[in-house]
Amino acid sequence: MRNLLLVVLIGLLAAPMAFADCSFNYGWEDGGTVLTVYPLPDGVIPSNVSSPVNTGSSALQLIDNDPSGTPNGTICWIVGLTDGDMITASIWRYDTTPGGSPSCRIWGNYTPVGGTVDDYAGSASGNYDYGPGEGWDQTSYTWTYDSDGGSRDGLAIVVRTYSNPGDTVWVDDLEVFIDSDTFCGQVYLPCDVSAVEDGTWTSIKMLYR
Repeated sequence: MRNLLLVVLIGLLAAPMAFADCSFNYGWEDGGTVLTVYPLPDGVIPSNVSSPVNTGSSALQLIDNDPSGTPNGTICWIVGLTDGDMITASIWRYDTTPGGSPSCRIWGNYTPVGGTVDDYAGSASGNYDYGPGEGWDQTSYTWTYDSDGGSRDGLAIVVRTYSNPGDTVWVDDLEVFIDSDTFCGQVYLPCDVSAVEDGTWTSIKMLYR
């Protein structure tokens, strides 16, 4: 996963996004999985699957592989944020266990200035709703960015699993909106490297709209 992340970062930095308010979505249609997992190296086991899906032909599958905590997979990393920026993210999640595990939540972690997606600079909290457990449902959360006096400038959006080892959840249709007057940073998504390398520039831009 680290090699995948490095190549994706290089690809995105070659054409950085510079904007204020912006929105984009990602549906795992290109074969990607996650940017990284916690705890490393295999707290959750991610894969790109064709069933179940909410829309399109692919979704993210996460298998819990951590017996002692709440592991997660990072599905978006935003760098270059400033105090007061508001970030809203939503996902569709799938489980069929009402009132029990497996379940998942959308969550946020801060990353430090000059750090990587694996570096932790505090929890940004997230949605405490476990969902109805009756198939697909949409959950969302809005973060108001806090740089902690300038010590951090990134937000990692993660899917936290609340399960037993071997339990499985599915995620699809990530949507993110950044409400900011000043944002001029980068948004990193877990795109599949081979799909990006083989795609046309038009199709590549569509991944990050």
